[in-house]
Amino acid sequence: MSISVAPQTPLLDRVASSRDLRNLSVEQLKQLSDELRAETIHQVSRTGGHLGAGLGVVELTVALHHVFETPKDRLIWDVGHQCYPHKILTGRRDRMSTIRHEHGLSGFTLRTESEYDPFGAGHSSTSISAGLGMVVARDLAGDDRHVIAVIGDGAMSAGMAYEAMNNAGSLRSRLIVILNDNDMSIAPPVGAMSAYLSRLFSSNSYLSIRQALKQIAKHLPKSIENAARRVEEYGRGMVTGGTLFEELGFYYVGPIDGHRIDHLVPVLRNVRDSEADGPFLIHAVTKKGKGYPPAEASADKYHGVTKFDVVSGTQSKAAAKGPSYTGVFAKALMAEAAADEKIIAINAAMPNGTGLDKFAEKFPKRCFDVGIAEQHAVTFAAGLATEGYKPFCAIYSTFLQRAYDQVVHDVAVQNLPVRFALDRAGFVGADGATHQGSFDLAYLSCLPNMTIMAAADEVELMHMVATAAAHDTGPIAVRYPRGEGVGLALPDRGTPLEIGKGRILREGTKVALLSLGTRLADCLKAADDLAARGLSTTVADARFAKPLDAALIEKLARTHDVLVTVEEGSSGGFGASVLQNLAASGRLDQGLKIRTLCMPDRFFEHAKPEDQLQDAGLTAPSIVQAALTALGVVGIAGEKPARA
Repeated sequence: MSISVAPQTPLLDRVASSRDLRNLSVEQLKQLSDELRAETIHQVSRTGGHLGAGLGVVELTVALHHVFETPKDRLIWDVGHQCYPHKILTGRRDRMSTIRHEHGLSGFTLRTESEYDPFGAGHSSTSISAGLGMVVARDLAGDDRHVIAVIGDGAMSAGMAYEAMNNAGSLRSRLIVILNDNDMSIAPPVGAMSAYLSRLFSSNSYLSIRQALKQIAKHLPKSIENAARRVEEYGRGMVTGGTLFEELGFYYVGPIDGHRIDHLVPVLRNVRDSEADGPFLIHAVTKKGKGYPPAEASADKYHGVTKFDVVSGTQSKAAAKGPSYTGVFAKALMAEAAADEKIIAINAAMPNGTGLDKFAEKFPKRCFDVGIAEQHAVTFAAGLATEGYKPFCAIYSTFLQRAYDQVVHDVAVQNLPVRFALDRAGFVGADGATHQGSFDLAYLSCLPNMTIMAAADEVELMHMVATAAAHDTGPIAVRYPRGEGVGLALPDRGTPLEIGKGRILREGTKVALLSLGTRLADCLKAADDLAARGLSTTVADARFAKPLDAALIEKLARTHDVLVTVEEGSSGGFGASVLQNLAASGRLDQGLKIRTLCMPDRFFEHAKPEDQLQDAGLTAPSIVQAALTALGVVGIAGEKPARA
């Protein structure tokens, strides 16, 4: 792979903060945009990260920081994966080589990182709600700052965005929302006429005439007033496509070409200086990956990238040790679907990330991408389950949090057999705190009727998918991590497991290690270490977080001096359930020493997954240390104590 050569950026080199953009001419802003795009490509080629989304908003980013007085004016980027150009322009260019690395810049907006990031994000569709809160705070304080929320057309598919817009429209406060439409899913063709109309409709002269006509209409009979208002709104809607947003109480401007600085700047200025009341929505049409042919040609593949060669676009990837857990899930589900036509697959705007793109190719009529709408996905699945179908909701652990009420109210309370496939359970590395799959064990284990499995390896995952397909007496979830399996040979199809039954992989007499999920490999390594110290060690795989294998837990507690539970999840999950079981059975009254190893009670920012696991005390040396400490044995000098 060739080395990425830093581009020549004479104008960008003069930009230390967004303030340096304020006095640039439109022609200089165009040059700056070109340099910023080249710099973004160069930086991401060296570090990996989010690329396509950022390239699509380069001109929009430049125009916003030119027109508005950031950071006094609040600029909110929905989700935040498009914020790399924003970071470069706001004093963080010299640290871009650290992005998504431990102690480096976040791949998303982060309040603690910069005053230019007024709201942190990693999940979608929060920007309008957050912006409206800032607008109300501004109005209550008597300030005059602007608040701008930039939201993509994909994020607009979430109900939360419309809830916020409905509220904003009713409050009539000055919020500016920019719809970054990079799929042209809403926009008609844009060009000179559209740019002219956008400038006209956002100008004070037009708005003044509109306000005057509204005042006159108020003195006319109500039926005439309503008719006049609708003629004006629908007339503009026919030209611009903004009727929906007008009905929500927004003044719609657009669509405009989001890659034309000379189109963006006058419209943004008009909206900034407008004397009209109420919120604005500016519709900007952009192209994801703009200006970099490999990204333009394959937007999905260049959404998140590893290091890559700028000339060819070839991404650098290490040789896989085994198949990805995501790929194994897809293989297992397709095997089940081939045998059972009742199986339905559902994802929330993540077909590639969940592996269901492959399922959709084979079973197109049985695969549904519902958009960024996890709440709908879960209740949609519940409806399917009432009619005898077998829905699998494939949703990242961190994203299922967004649909928790639906999991409780629409699935668990009614005991409907919805299957949840929780991808990215546990540490996720560079995506950081917003994406860690930390809490699913805790937030699902407390629900009656729920069955929860965690795969120790890729073969176990295939068996658990088969188990979920066969389980028809209530909701069931299987969690599995990001990354690759251990390289085991896979069967053509999984075999259903007995519900609530674990397995013992190694028998011992002194120490018992009870693992849930992929920490099993480290438990086996720890057992080797403990055996070398003369401590006979049992290793068990719980398989099920709920229902617990009470007989297995009782046996381990009765026949060993120390029991250590290990899970890649937050406190309040598997270990807490085991403790509660032992307390109820009276086993804790008989001198058993127990340690529950889990994620520490804090949010983990971006780092390599192996470093996160070590920091959390969930690797083999920490498991050994936990057992030795419980026995009162001094461990190896310098070993990091485990977190109990």
